[in-house]
Formats: sequence, structure tokens, C-alpha cells
Amino acid sequence: MRPCSTACLLLAALCLIISGAGATVVTTCRAAANSDARVDYRFCVAELGKHHDSPDADVWGLAKVAALTGVNNADDAIYDIKAMLGSKQQQQAGGGATRGALARCQKLYDAVGFAFAEAVDAINARSYAAGKGKVAEAVSLTRQCDAALAKARAVPSPLAQYSSYSVKIAAICTAITNLIK
Repeated sequence: MRPCSTACLLLAALCLIISGAGATVVTTCRAAANSDARVDYRFCVAELGKHHDSPDADVWGLAKVAALTGVNNADDAIYDIKAMLGSKQQQQAGGGATRGALARCQKLYDAVGFAFAEAVDAINARSYAAGKGKVAEAVSLTRQCDAALAKARAVPSPLAQYSSYSVKIAAICTAITNLIK
């Protein structure tokens, strides 16, 4: 019998992942990264591995976990925006363009959270196209916030980490969802 090549082993692992058998955060993130260049493998493993549902999740469950982490990120952004808007330094600035942009971003990140939550619901209902659409909507909303802050000349953006996270987790969610077609 001829030994299996690396490609053969990768194909076998991908088949296991797609079927849900043997799916782990590591194997699912590897398959997602191999299928979509936008997926940051290390980020995927680190972030999905933190979630309490990940150890028992199959590929379908990990797609939902990815969307849920997007919800959590949006909630964290809103918390920080509220703190920035309430800070003495911001109040002394007398409002200004940055304050207005932050208020706009607060509304946008609220919508980002809802879009990721709706993605969870769609994936849960096995409506994968709708789920991926909601994830794309979340990314669009974070980019609107980035644009508002750039227009206000808030450089560097005080929300850059949240924007980056949203884009990365959206790519992961989309790639994992593509694995379960």
C-alpha cells in the first residue's frame, strides 16, 4: 500500500471537518485559513478557543461561536465609546467633531452587534447565505464608523482594535460557514 501524501491527509482532514466529525477549533481554523486567505489562523484559534461553547462545538457550532464573538466585540466597543464620551477630557473638548463621530460610532456598533446576532440566528437556522450577508453588513457598519472617525480627524482611531477584530472575525465566520455547505 502506498503512503498517503500531505494533500491526501489534508483532504481527509477537510472531509472530517465538513462532516462535523473530529472538528476542533484547531482543525476548523486550519481548514478555514486554507480555504480563505483572509483568515488569520492564530487569531482564529485564540479567539474561538476562548469561548465556552468551543470545546463541544462542531463546525456549524464554531460558525455560530465566531458570530457570537463579533457580538461581544461590538458590546465592548460600545462600553469603551460610552467611557470616552463620558470622560472629563472629552467633556472639556466641548463636543467637537470627534465627540460627534464617537456618538455616531456608538449607534453603528449597536447595529454591528445586532448584525452579528442576526448572523448567529441565520446560521442556527442553517440559512448560511443570510448569515454571511449579516456578517458582511457588520463589516460595512464598522467601516462606516472608521470613516466617521477619519472625517473627524480622530487619528489614530480610538476604535481601531474593534474595527480590526470585527473584520477578522467576520472573515473567520464566513470561511467556517463556507465549510459546512
